[in-house]
Amino acid sequence: MGPTRESSASDREIERYGVLRDPAGKDLQAIVDLTADHFGVPSAAINLITSDKQHQIAAAGFEPSICAREDSMCAVVVDEPDAVVVPDARLDARFRSNPFVTGAIGSVRFYASAPLLTPDGVPLGRLCVFDDEPRETTPEEDRALVVLAERVMDVLELRLCHREVEKSLGELTRTRDELRRSNDALAHFASQVSHDLRNPLMVISANAEMLAAEPGVADSPELAEMVREISDAGTRMGRLIRSVLAHASEGGGFAADLVALGPVFGQAVSDLRPVVGATAAEVVVHDLPHLPGDPDMLYAVAVNLLDNALKFTRSGVPPRVDVRAERHDGVWRVLVRDEGIGIPAQHAESVFLPYVRLSNDGPDDPVDGHGVGLATVKRIVEAHGGRVGVEPDAGTGATVWFELPSGPGAAESGDLADA
Repeated sequence: MGPTRESSASDREIERYGVLRDPAGKDLQAIVDLTADHFGVPSAAINLITSDKQHQIAAAGFEPSICAREDSMCAVVVDEPDAVVVPDARLDARFRSNPFVTGAIGSVRFYASAPLLTPDGVPLGRLCVFDDEPRETTPEEDRALVVLAERVMDVLELRLCHREVEKSLGELTRTRDELRRSNDALAHFASQVSHDLRNPLMVISANAEMLAAEPGVADSPELAEMVREISDAGTRMGRLIRSVLAHASEGGGFAADLVALGPVFGQAVSDLRPVVGATAAEVVVHDLPHLPGDPDMLYAVAVNLLDNALKFTRSGVPPRVDVRAERHDGVWRVLVRDEGIGIPAQHAESVFLPYVRLSNDGPDDPVDGHGVGLATVKRIVEAHGGRVGVEPDAGTGATVWFELPSGPGAAESGDLADA
């Protein structure tokens, strides 16, 4: 009998189970021995049928072997969904000319088998018993043969699951090792960058301190205020550098102090005063909550969101940025709304990817930047256990928001006035 339409599917499934590569094992051998004993016959076998061969992966009463598919008795009935019982194969038209019956290979008289079916119903072969003497079976024996065939498939399924679990564990181990190497590289990079930034920062801070002591500066309130802002900015940058280094060294962790977001955004607005003044922008920061987090990292979030909102303006429309907070599904959501060029819906996710930026007004785009601001916001917020998003409205402005878990001690709505 030639290969059936299921042959290619059966070949793929037999390969997936890996049963032709692995030893039969004690479990399959025990099922074959039990099957032969239950029927009181000398021979039983687990036969897998590929497109061109029959493979006996376990046998009782003889050594397992391989034969051509066209010689196999099990191949003749491989597509039968139920047990097949033949008391005398010489009297069955399907088998009387088979070489296992005629004496060319064997002298089988009694033959019975049950299907080995995958959970998707693909036939892999048969669990069979046979004898060189004719015999009859009982309905109980026929049912037992089907049950034993199902146990063969249980063993094969367990082996497959075991291999897949081992494969997954191997992939997880490789991923863990790769992440460990990446974290080590990140810590080294952060350490190097921090070291390289500290030196010029020390020069700036030292010069600011010297300038503050100059009579011409000390006697001028306006100059004194400018120098103080330079010194304060240097102090904040120093804290930010230390936070970045600690974040990298601790594998992505942040300190979790209770941070008043109102002063954080207020400081960010102050530090962006040159941009605000140059664009005649109006920035309104409403009451914001106290939330757990790293104050310096959340300051970086505020600066990047405000800077982004102030950059992408519409021609002839003075920038206006509105910052507010609202309770949202058990977390605080901080929204930064602008009236700029907006973010098209198709870019609502890609704007948070590194080095992705939208144009402002045509090919002569005057906006500076490399497209890392919102990507930085996303990384910091997600490291705090939060998430970010955008409400796109191309042409009439956009609202970029971030959510942070409330955490113990976070301000409720009635506490916002003190933020």
